[in-house]
Amino acid sequence: MGRSSKDKRDIYYRLAKEGGWRARSAFKLLQLEQRFQLLQGVQRAVDLCAAPGSWSQVLSRHLRWDWGHWEPQTGGAADPIPDPISPRAPQASTAQEIRRHFEGHPADLVVCDGAPDGQPSQPPPNPILGSLPFQALNITTHVLKKGGTFVAKIFRGKDVTLLYSQLRLFFPDVTCAKPRSSRNSSIEAFVVCRGYSPPEGFVPTMDNPLLEPEAGLALSRLSGPSRVIVPFVACGDLSAFDPDRTYPLQLDPARPYAYVPPPAPPIAPPYAQACQLRRGG
Repeated sequence: MGRSSKDKRDIYYRLAKEGGWRARSAFKLLQLEQRFQLLQGVQRAVDLCAAPGSWSQVLSRHLRWDWGHWEPQTGGAADPIPDPISPRAPQASTAQEIRRHFEGHPADLVVCDGAPDGQPSQPPPNPILGSLPFQALNITTHVLKKGGTFVAKIFRGKDVTLLYSQLRLFFPDVTCAKPRSSRNSSIEAFVVCRGYSPPEGFVPTMDNPLLEPEAGLALSRLSGPSRVIVPFVACGDLSAFDPDRTYPLQLDPARPYAYVPPPAPPIAPPYAQACQLRRGG
């Protein structure tokens, strides 16, 4: 297959390259913003698991646009990630470093597009104890302001009700959203949680994180429909591109197709060794 074959099969991959986005996932956040106005009034935002960093790009461009410092970009190198904090497991020092970065102020928005290695059509193994959304929620309780918004990728598996119950302890408004740029074959979705309001007397701590087994007691605090029913919405205009459809290379008759290399190559892809062996003959 030629290098343009993926441009035919994945329209959002092609649009991401042409727009200078680090990954196609940028369109997921853009479509969530279109539906929920997530970035309205945001001045301080945290992107957890920012790899390769397309969501950080969206946040950075939005904030710079508000401040009048951003020039629209079409193709070329990807935007640098502003002031990244070294990757590490969720711990108190990480939350403290985030707060120091914001000069002691809490964040208006926390987003997390992280996912464990594996197939997106299947739930990750050990979905409770190894769940990134639980870890993201845990650190969010340290850095998010009251009334703030939390957005995270989830996989709609059998244990998603436990996550919903935890989220509803901290957010009165929880919605499960599926951006149009997310493939129908994928069980991924995003929880959009607004109006952060921790329980009275709650003290954020990393010593007893929300992903510990005793956190399952939160489910018993909810009763009736509130235990399991979370609104589900589709994001993105119906006229938007279909991620499961193959499109011709030339979308605009007045604009000839030209291949654009990825602005940010994959980080340690599993097929890297195979590519090296093939190049070496």
